[in-house]
Amino acid sequence: MKILVAVDGSPYTKRMLAYLAAHDEWLGDRHQYTVLHAVPAVPPRAAAVLDKEVLKSYYNDEADKVLKTLRTFFTKQRMQAEFVHKVGAAADVIAGIADKGKFDLLIMGSHGHSTLGNLVMGSVATKVMAHTNVPTLLVR
Repeated sequence: MKILVAVDGSPYTKRMLAYLAAHDEWLGDRHQYTVLHAVPAVPPRAAAVLDKEVLKSYYNDEADKVLKTLRTFFTKQRMQAEFVHKVGAAADVIAGIADKGKFDLLIMGSHGHSTLGNLVMGSVATKVMAHTNVPTLLVR
């Protein structure tokens, strides 16, 4: 199974990883994992005055803050994974990669807001599910 694991480094990501570790069916080398982190873009006006290498370095550093602990988790669980980061709005990046990569499953943590909370604050998980046809496992 080709699985996309969307992460943001929050406690909800940690809860999702605990779920993976606790269920043997997700462990081992029978699945192909891609771990994705969406780094928020620097506002266009600020990006326009920054050197491209400085901006690229910033995005890499921000991604490494999240992906470093995930690399450790996957190594401890003896799970092979590709670690990827893309710049942009999280919901758009996740849905786009899920569809383009032809993944069999998308796994992500969810804050578990109520319907009213999603309406007021929005929800990355809700937006992703609305924009992708990939089956999605949400872990709260």
